[in-house]
Amino acid sequence: MIPELISSSGPDVTAVAIPAWLDASAVAVGSVSGVLVATERKLDLVGFIVLAMLGGLGGGLIRDLIIQHNDVYMVNSPYAIPMTVLVGCGGFLFPSLLTRFPHLIEWVDIISVGLFVAAGSDKAIVYHMNPWAVVLMGTVTGVGGGMLRDIFLGNTPRIFQRSNFYAICAVAGSIAFYMLVIHANVTGEWATAISVSVVILMRRLSLHFNILSPANVDLAPVVKKKVRVIYHLAQEDGRENSRRILRKFEGRDGYQITYVQQPSPDDARPKPGQAHAPRTRVIDRIEIEDDVSEDAAPYAPSPQSVGNKRQRS
Repeated sequence: MIPELISSSGPDVTAVAIPAWLDASAVAVGSVSGVLVATERKLDLVGFIVLAMLGGLGGGLIRDLIIQHNDVYMVNSPYAIPMTVLVGCGGFLFPSLLTRFPHLIEWVDIISVGLFVAAGSDKAIVYHMNPWAVVLMGTVTGVGGGMLRDIFLGNTPRIFQRSNFYAICAVAGSIAFYMLVIHANVTGEWATAISVSVVILMRRLSLHFNILSPANVDLAPVVKKKVRVIYHLAQEDGRENSRRILRKFEGRDGYQITYVQQPSPDDARPKPGQAHAPRTRVIDRIEIEDDVSEDAAPYAPSPQSVGNKRQRS
């Protein structure tokens, strides 16, 4: 039976909540993504089970710890933990079934992200959270499991690296789910299907056209240059306004304005071959010479006294 597309009761929490089988499907697909990574890393049984649990339940655990409504999905659900353990053991015992398809890990990973985005957004709507919180919970649920998986393996989380769209797809899927449920009154099943389709479509388009997430850009030199240009233009405008005001008042009420050109610093420099000495030093030398000549005049011997001394000798 095809589920109802438009909810007749409006965006009520009982009408928009996705069914339990979709929630279980998200956990199963997320666990398979963790098992595929464990197979690629050639881990032991514990590694398979742990990565299956992280991939299937990690994002929901982070979401429930943030919401804090005493409703931890992996603890309250009777099939969540057993399902992830079963998937981990199955991947450990039959790895050839998974490695037979080389592109399986990419498809399973992005499908699990889409399902978790719908589950996280749905739970935030059920608890009447604001739109920003709904988008955040959907994104965290979608990429949280993969982030914990990468951290446990000692890698930089995939969502923090510059690559094809991954976390951006989760954000878009969460926004789509919220808009469909709250503003279009679409039921949970159809909203989940459309949200997952948005996530997969954005991911495949980014891979096909090699669209990468943006990297950091240092805009400080550009902004500094623009600010300098604006500052100088403002100064020129201020000078022009001052000149305009002076011209306006010139000749009125006996005002006479004289424009004096300020000498440039180059005019004060000595020309080639010209002696350069500070003005104060020249004045001091003249004053000292004048003082010495005036003080020495009374004691200077006259020519007659010099001649008398020669005759006596």
